[in-house]
Amino acid sequence: MTDVSRERFARRYPPLPAPDFGAAHTALVVVDVQYGDAHPDYGLLKQLRDRGDGDITTYYAQRLSEQVLPNIRALQDACRRAGIEVIHVGIQSMTQDGRDRSREHKNANFHFAPGSKEAAFVEDVAPQGDELVFTKTCSGVFNGTNIDYVLHNMEMKTLIFCGVFTNGCVESAVRDAADRSYQAVMIDDACAAWTEELHRNSVNVLNGVYATVLSTEDMLAAIEGGATAAKS
Repeated sequence: MTDVSRERFARRYPPLPAPDFGAAHTALVVVDVQYGDAHPDYGLLKQLRDRGDGDITTYYAQRLSEQVLPNIRALQDACRRAGIEVIHVGIQSMTQDGRDRSREHKNANFHFAPGSKEAAFVEDVAPQGDELVFTKTCSGVFNGTNIDYVLHNMEMKTLIFCGVFTNGCVESAVRDAADRSYQAVMIDDACAAWTEELHRNSVNVLNGVYATVLSTEDMLAAIEGGATAAKS
């Protein structure tokens, strides 16, 4: 999407209200950053490399290691210091053979079994203490878990999203959160898709309609300054 097209698209809708990042009503939601889909030596990336398709993963793996994982960790640390809830979403079946998975995951042969390395969260961004963890066997965390019920119990209003894949589970979470009247925020450089084009297309569609899209730098400034962030 060109800058002109993006501007014309944005004018179709009134601007979103600036998110309120009050600690008592804000949560950081980290989506699917697991060994099975976010580490080069396991799961999907290893499967692609073993079958000779390693070139597909080069961009994605580099974006994760050089940008996304460090940015997610910085966001987690800042939220923990500020008293903002840090929530983790992961893919994991209830059974070893995965018979409880959604049709979507069965068709894609997408299976992270309980106790498997693939189902574990990447160590640098793994849950700490009693942080909430929701597991699912479909793309949408709101469809596949009771997260909405829990967030309402905790009186959450603003949800900050990061993780993988931008155009898959992250986008599903953002759209569903907006549909449920949460203020959704998406951190551009703390998300990744297989290609830059897939990532950018997803960001362009969501920004200003379903979510406010911010950079990690701007989000950290808002958290650490206790301010309300402006849209990027």
